[in-house]
This record gives sequence, structure tokens and C-alpha cells, in this order.
Amino acid sequence: MLQRAGIQSVVLECRSRAYVEQRVRAGLLEHNTVELLHELGVGERLAREGLEHHGIYLRQPGRTQYLDMFELTGRAITIYGQQEVVKDLIAARVAAGGALHFEVADVAVHDLDSEHPHITYVHAGEPQELHCDLIAGCDGFHGICRQSIPTGVLTEHEYVYPFSWLGILAEAAPATEELIYAWHEHGFALYSMRSPRISRLYLQVPADELIEDWPDERIWAELQVRLASEDWQVNEGPIFEKGITPMRSFVCEPLHHGNLFLLGDAAHIVPPTGAKGLNLALNDVRLLAPAIVDWCESGSRASLDSYSQTALRRVWRAQDFSNYMTQLLHNLGDDRFQRRLQLARLDYLARSRAAARSLAENYVGLPAAPDF
Repeated sequence: MLQRAGIQSVVLECRSRAYVEQRVRAGLLEHNTVELLHELGVGERLAREGLEHHGIYLRQPGRTQYLDMFELTGRAITIYGQQEVVKDLIAARVAAGGALHFEVADVAVHDLDSEHPHITYVHAGEPQELHCDLIAGCDGFHGICRQSIPTGVLTEHEYVYPFSWLGILAEAAPATEELIYAWHEHGFALYSMRSPRISRLYLQVPADELIEDWPDERIWAELQVRLASEDWQVNEGPIFEKGITPMRSFVCEPLHHGNLFLLGDAAHIVPPTGAKGLNLALNDVRLLAPAIVDWCESGSRASLDSYSQTALRRVWRAQDFSNYMTQLLHNLGDDRFQRRLQLARLDYLARSRAAARSLAENYVGLPAAPDF
């Protein structure tokens, strides 16, 4: 986005190109995200290989309801792996001759309050120093950018859920054309996919669970139980990746300090139930890039100074929706009252078009207007 406006930038990445192009993360793109990638000219493979979905199934023992999100909102979602988006963006960056350095080390940011902050790092064994006008901290939750902001500047909000997700990738054709979100007394399960041949599935497990305690046979057996439906079963196949992901919510405010701006996981984490992580990161970019262009062209910092407030409005909306989906579908313990509330909410979604439309609107992505 900056390159289209003639603004130079340098991308520093601590991992190798091969690593970031293979690292499996999110896979659900909101309507806005798909439109942005096409607008930037990096959507050719997405259009060819992405799986467009018009709804989701909400399942509980003895009942499955379909939420037709396209009918409710006129918008769709697309299944296309985050690593595939990364491949497309890297290829476009390289083809355009943009500066992109992999396997850098010892990165540090300096003089954030000055007009020209700088970054020191090591690349190919040689110390380097990069003088900047602005720094975009897109370096994840454990990166150095947020940690470099002086103590007392940021307010951090965090909520840790008492459970995790066990996720697998399997060489098995999906047995469903749309995602299935399943409520079950044993815990939540999600049936997703990455391609017509690869299934992506998840199970709710205790927060302290060890992946070694889940051999493949146990995983498939539990998926069959939690996703059970009459005359239907999960397609099984070789599992080639599995892991356990903690569930938490995190937001820091504001999303900038001096000439350092935070984007994506460096600024906020959402539980994956609402599929918002990657899409929120792209929305941060969608807001910050034009603000940088405006500053470079007009000299006004108004858009830069309002970036945090504007981005956080959508971040907190996504936090609320992700928490809602998580509380709706996960086993919250032995509290029978909470369990009955969950079932009542699922029933309400089946009976109320307004409730279904609210869920659908948030799931496919709110409009890309400034107010959101």
C-alpha cells in the first residue's frame, strides 16, 4: 500500500522465507480482507484456490442449524490459509524490488520520540542501522516493539481462558462444505478445511493438556463424538500436524508511542473462535497505510494521531464477538445454569432472524467504513 504511493519501506523478518511461507496459522478471510487483497493485485491465486463459503453450521447433539450468512448480509467468507496470503504478499514484494530482509537478528528500536527513530539489527552477520521516519511494529505478541515502549505508557487488558484448542491438519477430504461449530458436553469442536483434500479440525482441551496425551486414535474418536450427526461422520486420514494453542484475549492501548505504531498481534490477541486475528491485523494495515500516505503528502499528523482510536473501535468489537462465540460454544465447567443459557442462546439463533443476522454480520466482517 505504501509502495503504490511511492513511499519507501523496509521489512525486517527474523525467520527465514521458507519458515514464514509454511507456518500454519489462520485460514478464514473476511469479505473485507478478500476485497483488499484483490484491490492490491495479490488476489489471483486466492481467486483460483480459495474456498468461498456462504454460511456455517451450529451443531449440538440431536440438532444442526445452518446460518446462511450470505443471505443475511450479502457477504461471504473465504477459506485460504494465512501462509498462502504471506506467500502472495512476499512474491509481490520481491517482484516489485521492495526491501525485504529475512533472518535478521538482535533487532532493537531506538529514539521513538524523535523525528527520526532508528533500528539496529544484524543481517548476514553484519551490524546494520536503519534510520526511519516511522516504525510499524508488526512483530507479534512476543516481539520487541511493544516491549520497547516505556513503562507506564500503555494500558494492557488481558483475559486468559481456562481451556485450550488442540488443532490438527489431516490428509482427509472434508466431509462438510461449510464449517461446523459444535457444542457438546465433552467440549467444543470445530470442523474446518484448508483445501478439498486437507481438513483442519479443533478440539477444546484443558489449559494444561499435553499433546503427548493425544495420540491420533484418541483425537479422531473424540472428534467423531463431538461432531456426531445422524448418517454422517468425520472423514479420517493421516494427521501431519498437531498442536495445542492457549486461549486468551489481549489489548493494549494506545496503539502507538511517538513514531512507533503497533499492528496485529503486537497490539491485540483474540481467541480463534471468531476467526478475527488475521482480519484485525489487515484492518490495522488498512487504516495505518493511508494515514502514513496522508502525512507524507500533506504534513498533517491528524490521521496518524487518530489511528489508535479508530483501530481500537473495531478491535474491541471483535473482542466482544470472539468472547461471545467462545462463551456460547465451549464447555464452561460443571455449571448447569451456564449450560442451559448456552442452549437457550443457540435456540434463539435458530428462531430469531435478528440474532442470526447479528452473528452473521460480525462473522463475515463489519463494513470497512472509518467508523468500524
